[in-house]
Amino acid sequence: SSQNLSEEFAEAARQLKKEAPRIQFGKIDVTHQHDLRKDFNIQAFPTVKFFVNGSRENPIDCKGVRKASAFITWVKRRTGPSTVLINSTDQAEAMIKAGDLAVIGFFRELHNGSVEVFCETARDVPEMPFGMTASEDVCANYGVQRNSLVVFKEGKPVHNEVLEDGRQSKLGLTRLIKTFTLDLVTEYNIETSVKIFDVPVENHILLFTPMNSETFNEIYENYQSAAALFRGKILFVLVDTDEARNGRIFEYFRIRDIDVPAVRILNLTSEARYKMPADEVTVENLKEFCQSYLNGKAKQHLPSEEIPQDWDKMPVKVLVGKNFNSIIF
Repeated sequence: SSQNLSEEFAEAARQLKKEAPRIQFGKIDVTHQHDLRKDFNIQAFPTVKFFVNGSRENPIDCKGVRKASAFITWVKRRTGPSTVLINSTDQAEAMIKAGDLAVIGFFRELHNGSVEVFCETARDVPEMPFGMTASEDVCANYGVQRNSLVVFKEGKPVHNEVLEDGRQSKLGLTRLIKTFTLDLVTEYNIETSVKIFDVPVENHILLFTPMNSETFNEIYENYQSAAALFRGKILFVLVDTDEARNGRIFEYFRIRDIDVPAVRILNLTSEARYKMPADEVTVENLKEFCQSYLNGKAKQHLPSEEIPQDWDKMPVKVLVGKNFNSIIF
């Protein structure tokens, strides 16, 4: 909530006052400051912007940061080095074991395009420690190919991404790394919904199924296997249809009891919805559905009543989902 974020923001300000007094924190109620709201094009609340070197031009947006510790790290990485330089295996081990997650870049040299993208990504993911190394010993110790990014979870490497030729963009890496703050498949509920929308992946796939059904384990295993193939591109979400509190999300997708198990893809930006053509939730069907969606070949799903026969007989026409686009646009 805005209240929580405001408190965390204030806590970050208190802590940084001692450590970095030149970084000033301010709060504005834009309901009374219409000109400022217009000047900085404030659309959503709360919005956090970082102004650098006394200039009001091009402030940096601070998005998806919710905890005081992450605010502090975000600001520090904007005003100083964004990653820790690792020179020994002991140093690397200390970082890997310090928390749940750690990201380490293994490089041939510390000055190239891949390093730049890695450091820029670190600025946007303050929830995790980032380290980088060009030490032969450290690379050999983990058996990692140079110019690779490795995500460690609970002390073990869980993902290795080759950074050769600068193929990855900062946004692509940010999306990929932030997905590790969630499980491969995230069950939708009040607590996780905030986390789900904090990860900057605009494509979400949702499996609607009762979790207490006999076939659930098999379906869930297939869903997890597919999730591993599309990590960073599509976020896999599970919706328990036995949970009454999920009623609103069923309504939004027009899911009925007789439809389940059902699989839908939602694009958060356009709010376009897509229905998996196959009924069975197999790895192959999921893979085909996700791939056709990413290739732009999936057909949009318009949950709709049938078009009434006399829809255009009267001066006021009757529109339903199936004829809305063709008539209006």
